[in-house]
Amino acid sequence: MAPEYTYENLEIGMKFTSPARTVTVADIVNFAGVSGDYNALHVDAEYAKNSIFGERVAHGLLGLAIGFGLFTRTELNLGLASSALSLLGINSWKFKGPIRIDDTIHLEIEVTDKQETSKPDRGVVVFTRSLVNQRGEVVQVGEVPMLLKRETY
Repeated sequence: MAPEYTYENLEIGMKFTSPARTVTVADIVNFAGVSGDYNALHVDAEYAKNSIFGERVAHGLLGLAIGFGLFTRTELNLGLASSALSLLGINSWKFKGPIRIDDTIHLEIEVTDKQETSKPDRGVVVFTRSLVNQRGEVVQVGEVPMLLKRETY
């Protein structure tokens, strides 16, 4: 059973890691179908051979979506079940490198900021989320704030 995480007991610098998953051709093809993004860089192997990557790569937004899915598989997410009120958005998101077919990626999460709000029963915690491949390369990174219940006020 995961520990309960609240505004009060999440400290700046705490880190969490998700399980990993491998990105497949099926993921890319299915994402193209759902999103309508059939850019040749993602779906045309012959075209992609002549790109800067030399092969097809995953859509940037597919990586973002997988990263958000991996978050749900963390101890942190399980521990937020009783305190999370809302995802507030994405403060920033950077695409730092390609996600290649058969890359195995995982999510690394760090608590990087906490802010009280005008309402004493809640606070904002900012998590920096880094999507990392099997070579240890950060391929995407961003800041994601969440609104959490406060225990004491």
